[in-house]
Amino acid sequence: MLNLRVDKARVHVEATFRLSGSVLADTVQAEAVGVTTRLELESPEDPARLARLVRLAERGCFVMQALQRPVPVTTATLVNGTPLA
Repeated sequence: MLNLRVDKARVHVEATFRLSGSVLADTVQAEAVGVTTRLELESPEDPARLARLVRLAERGCFVMQALQRPVPVTTATLVNGTPLA
């Protein structure tokens, strides 16, 4: 949309998680501890214009926004078509 030339783009994503408790004791708990990204660009464009491109892409990324601004999660489980209590 910004009509910028990007010859190559590579992204590295690292996520860290923690698991505690016990499945047998019914106390298991998982949590995301953090996410780190590194975007590598090759481009002849002005770095200020590329910074704008990256900023807009991050704002428009559904996954990044859901992680930064947690949203309610609704779940349902059906067993043979019947809701599991």
